[in-house]
Amino acid sequence: MSFQFGICQAQKLTNYVDPFIGTGGHGHTFPGATVPFALVQLSPDNGKNGWDWVSGYHISSDSIAGFSHMHLSGTGIGDWLDVAVMPMLKPIQKEKIDTRVSFSHKNEQASPGFYSVLLDNQIKVNLTSTERVGYHQYTYPTGSEPTIRLDLNHAYNWDKPTNTEISILNDSTVVGKRYSYGWANQQHIYFAIRFAKPFTYYLLNGKATKNKVIAFDSKKDSKQEATVNAQFTFPNQSQVEMKVALSTSSMANAQQALNEISNWSFPQVKKAADEKWEKELSKIKIETNDDRIKRIFYSALYHTAISPTLYSDQDGSYKNYKGESHKMPNHGQRYTLFSLWDTFRALNPLFTITQAERYSDIVNSMLAFYDENGLLPVWDLSTFETNTMTGYHAISVIADAILKDWPGLDQERAYRAMLASANQSIREVPAYIEYGYVPQDVNGGSVTKTLEYAFDDYCISLVAKKLGKQDDFIKFTKRAKNYINHFDPNSGFMRARLKNGKFMEPFDPFHSEHDFEKSQYIEGNAWQHSFFVPHDVRGLDKLFPKKGGLEKMLDTLFKAPSEMTGENQSPDASGFIGQYAHGNEPSHHIAYMYSYIGKPWKTQEKVRAIIDSMYHDVPDGYAGNEDAGQMSAWAVWSMMGLYPASPVNGEYVFGSPTIDAATIKMPNGNSFSIKVKNNSKKNVYINSIKLDGKKYTKSYIRHQDMLTPHELVIEMTDKPNKRFGMKRKDQPSSMEN
Repeated sequence: MSFQFGICQAQKLTNYVDPFIGTGGHGHTFPGATVPFALVQLSPDNGKNGWDWVSGYHISSDSIAGFSHMHLSGTGIGDWLDVAVMPMLKPIQKEKIDTRVSFSHKNEQASPGFYSVLLDNQIKVNLTSTERVGYHQYTYPTGSEPTIRLDLNHAYNWDKPTNTEISILNDSTVVGKRYSYGWANQQHIYFAIRFAKPFTYYLLNGKATKNKVIAFDSKKDSKQEATVNAQFTFPNQSQVEMKVALSTSSMANAQQALNEISNWSFPQVKKAADEKWEKELSKIKIETNDDRIKRIFYSALYHTAISPTLYSDQDGSYKNYKGESHKMPNHGQRYTLFSLWDTFRALNPLFTITQAERYSDIVNSMLAFYDENGLLPVWDLSTFETNTMTGYHAISVIADAILKDWPGLDQERAYRAMLASANQSIREVPAYIEYGYVPQDVNGGSVTKTLEYAFDDYCISLVAKKLGKQDDFIKFTKRAKNYINHFDPNSGFMRARLKNGKFMEPFDPFHSEHDFEKSQYIEGNAWQHSFFVPHDVRGLDKLFPKKGGLEKMLDTLFKAPSEMTGENQSPDASGFIGQYAHGNEPSHHIAYMYSYIGKPWKTQEKVRAIIDSMYHDVPDGYAGNEDAGQMSAWAVWSMMGLYPASPVNGEYVFGSPTIDAATIKMPNGNSFSIKVKNNSKKNVYINSIKLDGKKYTKSYIRHQDMLTPHELVIEMTDKPNKRFGMKRKDQPSSMEN
């Protein structure tokens, strides 16, 4: 695994992307070939089960079992790995084969849109892709009988095939389907394969056969295993090239998708993939003399553009998990893989800057989900509601889009969908409405659920105000204050309550319970979750009996012992600075809270410490799960010196930029520039800010202001300027206003 940054390549941004960042530790990313937000992610699978292999790959492994076409990026649960291909030195007449082949990371390379490895059996693998097609190139050693194995039973972690089919159309074309059960318990994918040159013969399930079709449905015959695989041999060829196209609609549409690659020029397709990534990365151009910072920044920006993933065909048609055929209107595309508990915080607000061309389709995909299921998605995978994690955070995403007047969005339709989710009959919402909080004796995770529902209700209140719905504005403004019901003034923590109103006893703020049914805080403890009031930081501050209580609580958070108690602690809480846990999302806004109480210098100090200690240009460079772009989005924002601490009001709080300059292409085509003076490892504090040469005293900037061409100049210093951002008029907005 190597990356060369020559002088002549210095301006090519894709050269600064290392797809191996996040493949170590608990990052759970994959290194394979994909293009921005594509249906296809063609990447190696190590052939192992386990939490650190949910993306199919982990840097600690030394073998590869296959190259499959769908992967989750940075999540905590394993699924997909659909339609796996593995090159073999010769055909093997067995139904079940251990396809794993050893390799060395020294013989492995990856860049945006490209993956390559020389296996220890001397088969050279080159992979690239388009949105719906994976392009494979395998070069075989002398003396081999080149063989390609297609395995629809290739399944690890949660995934299990239920209905599979392979159909041999001719000597170079194969189609089929793979239905499976997993995290999303009804998934289906159709595929079409075309080889550059005809195969000589083929085997199905390890046996030579003349049958045109072999199919198995486990629901009809539970005695037979769901094993469908095929081997295609090319004895007179030293190199085999193939295209694998995917569709969620039909085999015929998968065949149509093959046209995305009209030729058999691997270098040309690889170059086109690289150009797509260069265009994507060019939306934010940074300046720094430190190549390490460039690698961290652009690898993070790369990871923000992998999911959500395309789910529809080129014409917008798709089949949802129910088997219903749909088509997105107005030439739109359907997307899936919405890890909303993570991404509503920083990734989705970033999209309102970087994804001018596709964000309407992303948001409208959530509304399509509502049309098909009656509620907005919580964690949509393959159009199936996994109902993973807490909150109803599609509301936050849609509200942010409405408040920014995002084009192509029916605001009234979106508002109806928001109300449906806020008044749903599941996920403890009825109890939340009845009591003003989720009682712990109704269900677990009660504190986290109440705090997140309250924030989402605040989002609805802002939209209600914008749309002139005064009664709803009053109603949801009141609901947004429900966080108060968990606050314990004696301890300063948010604590679980019972239906009778009493706090749960005993109480240990360090205690973590990973079982969601038993936990009071989801994936963490009271330290990490007690600060989730991003919409009303000053309101939270007023709850403390003594003045400066919140500031003291924040200070203590970063100094407390970095340990948790309990027999079943959550592995997701990681990346500790005191009890601040950057490896999981509930902590991501906390360092910025100081700015809401007139102490932005403490925000600057903490943010720089987090950037320096939690992001590195190595495989274990992330402090926890990358989580579908959220961990990377935090870095992109914070390295530029900005962050959407309350991810709905269009305000970006200043932190401590690590770059020297940034030019941000805004969605309206204008550019917003940031210049940082006197930046260094020692100069972590903001001394002063100027906007277009005029003194700027606020500790935040508005999205609306960034849409106009401006130059923001931030002057850094090694000593805190305690006057900057101190006055109330200069602090980010809080509901308490």
